[in-house]
Amino acid sequence: MKDENHYDALIIGAGPAGSAAAALLAEHGHRALILEREKFPRYHIGESLLPFTFEPLRRLGLIDRMRRSAFVKKYSVQFVSPSGRASQPFYFFNRYDRQTVAQTWQVLRSEFDQMLLDNAREKGALVREETAVTGLIMEGPRVTGARARSADGTEFEFHAPITLDCSGREAYCAVRNQWRVKDPFLNKVAVWTYYEGALRDEGIDAGATTVAYVPEKGWFWYIPQHNDRISVGVVADGKYLTRGGVKASEAIFQREVGQNEWIRRHLAAGRQAGPYYLTSEYTHHSRHCGCDGLLLAGDAFAFLDPVFSSGVMLALKSGVLAADEAHKAIVERDFSAERFAEYARCLREGVENMRRLVYAFYDPKFSFRALTDKHPGAVGAVTDCLSGDVNKDFSELWRQIEEFVPLPSPLPVGAPLVSASLPTPVAAISHPAARSAAPIAADPDGAGIRGQSPIAG
Repeated sequence: MKDENHYDALIIGAGPAGSAAAALLAEHGHRALILEREKFPRYHIGESLLPFTFEPLRRLGLIDRMRRSAFVKKYSVQFVSPSGRASQPFYFFNRYDRQTVAQTWQVLRSEFDQMLLDNAREKGALVREETAVTGLIMEGPRVTGARARSADGTEFEFHAPITLDCSGREAYCAVRNQWRVKDPFLNKVAVWTYYEGALRDEGIDAGATTVAYVPEKGWFWYIPQHNDRISVGVVADGKYLTRGGVKASEAIFQREVGQNEWIRRHLAAGRQAGPYYLTSEYTHHSRHCGCDGLLLAGDAFAFLDPVFSSGVMLALKSGVLAADEAHKAIVERDFSAERFAEYARCLREGVENMRRLVYAFYDPKFSFRALTDKHPGAVGAVTDCLSGDVNKDFSELWRQIEEFVPLPSPLPVGAPLVSASLPTPVAAISHPAARSAAPIAADPDGAGIRGQSPIAG
């Protein structure tokens, strides 16, 4: 009989990455324990799922449950100019299979994350909620477990040969090891809230995500949810949103509503409900994906600007990949950092591909319409990347976009920290738009974490 404090795998955090990893590890028969500091269900932003979230949900056995849920079905995305003129909706089924990838969902994260956690429990994972990790247990350079404290103050030690850090934007290991670095260009501010009774389109368009532009390359997300709720938020540079000395979240939000006629008209039919939220400087990357006995997944590994709704997809994808890597490590009894190199390469490839499109989006000299007018063949590649099919060769697309605007070089981050080597300093980002910015800086104390992380759009 195994010691109750010894496990095959520890998972820090019960969000999408952690619950996905724990479910698959338990399915393999491993004794997996999730340590979660909060009590579920709990509030979280990040409510619009990309089409290619389908595959990790399929791996988790959750497609039928999602189809039976109350979550609003999402078939399309549309874009709206500041004048209020809306584009034709882009329907995913014009490129993807109607029965699988082409239909996704707008979720309430408290319910969606509870579903993921319940699925992990059903598959045999053990869960300790309201248990905060207070430190890692080390044997030399290798992580062999974690110390934690329950809500009543009881201290615990949990041991396992592999620990997965899925702690979300808290980025437990990256912050404490000074691995976390900021992207100097993607430091936007987001303010959001919820409305009830606001307008939504009819029929198949009722669940569409709307991206509505405001001046200075800012934008609103407008996400229809069940129970007659709309998630709506604005993202832009801080200097733009706080112009004139306006700093209160409500004042910022309500002023920007007037900057887009479509948003103003749709919200006027409803009433604002609940608090206003604000966060800033939220794009970050980890210098390393892990070390001996430790692997990072989800937002703990990287979090990207929310304009293309990549957060939940990347979290679920990385949770599945991390579980696969941890399973192989357990079977082979090899927990060395070197074996995680391909995991890091795969995740960074996806992040970098999405990151390039985010950079292009925010450049005032770029528009997707101009790109596709000049290169009609680019439509498919843009669609694939924005739908979450991010691990493929987009080199031709990048060449076409660079005819309009410069794109960033890949960041030299993410590789596992091999115990025989010393950390390598991270160089400044190579992108003309950021030449006046400071080099990428570490974020050892979590500066810039304010409120929730808006994975929306």
